[in-house]
Amino acid sequence: MRSFWLLVAAAAGGVLVWQARPWLERTCAPALIAEPRAIAPRGDLASDEKSTIELFERSKGSVVFITTTQLVRDRWSRNMFSIPRGAGSGFVWDADGHIITNHHVVSGAAEAKVRLNDGRDYSARLVGASPAHDIAVLRIRVPERQPAALPIGTSADLKVGQKVFAIGNPFGLDWSLTTGVVSALDRSLPAEDERTVIEHLIQTDAAINPGNSGGPLLDSSGRLIGINTAIFSPSGAYAGVGFAVPVDTVNRVVPQLIAKGKYTRPVLGISTDEQLNQLIAKQLGVKGVAVLKVEPGSPAEAAGLRAARSGADGSLVPGDVITALDGKAVDSVARLVNRLDEHKVGDTIRLSVQREGRAVELSVTLKAGT
Repeated sequence: MRSFWLLVAAAAGGVLVWQARPWLERTCAPALIAEPRAIAPRGDLASDEKSTIELFERSKGSVVFITTTQLVRDRWSRNMFSIPRGAGSGFVWDADGHIITNHHVVSGAAEAKVRLNDGRDYSARLVGASPAHDIAVLRIRVPERQPAALPIGTSADLKVGQKVFAIGNPFGLDWSLTTGVVSALDRSLPAEDERTVIEHLIQTDAAINPGNSGGPLLDSSGRLIGINTAIFSPSGAYAGVGFAVPVDTVNRVVPQLIAKGKYTRPVLGISTDEQLNQLIAKQLGVKGVAVLKVEPGSPAEAAGLRAARSGADGSLVPGDVITALDGKAVDSVARLVNRLDEHKVGDTIRLSVQREGRAVELSVTLKAGT
């Protein structure tokens, strides 16, 4: 027992000596002179660092911070009041004050405010949106010092491995820059409406987190090549897989949203149903889209497409099955819609059709959908 207490006393004494040591050294030892260490010369920045800094400085003024509010009703007083809803990013499209962002950033919002890089805030008006492409256009009125629009690039010629740069406001941390590469091309994700698929998405490992949505994805020249729109992550945060709507889609959809407030898809004028489509495709042993109905006066009727019909016993007799559009395979309704979306109203396309067991080629001139 005595040895135990001796050990405790020794340990306590050691602690006291350890804590008192700095005081004893300052009191008993000669005064020490402590000065900042000499700074080592850094040398010039690397060329890739310089180019990245220059890109950010040149582009940040065109990127905006978007905050939204929504209206709620007090359950007791029945009064309406606004509360914060969310935040995202966007960028300047033109000199008229149009701001591009994701549809999901502003969907359901009662009000949106846009903050410019110099700290000025403006109320924004929704000009138009396309949920199927997750694109929305806002507009702000800037009386002076209008921020510059981002230069537009192309996405059809992107290569896996080339550098990309994302600027946005992740988690409200405004004007953040992340870098990476194009990880893959031509990815597909379900659109917000869950009826269509957003195709040709750019996959990147540049860090994209909540709040980055709607911000620009740039190439090494500082040109817009996509809108950061989604991440793939079990945790909901950055996991190295992000997606951007390609600029070729943006440059096709945005002018219509500005001009008409909505995006008008080119159509064939047929009725389809994915569940019936799968049953018919399985029955016929062919991958494609079954034509269930042809609308009178439609491009499909003019081209001679044949719809399904009822047999004498009441069963469904398949009509034409569209298997390809301009040589590109079509295996679902969503895929057909997106193949059509690659064209403009008035374009003439070539349809590959299975008709009663034989292959048929048809030319169809597209019209605007309603």
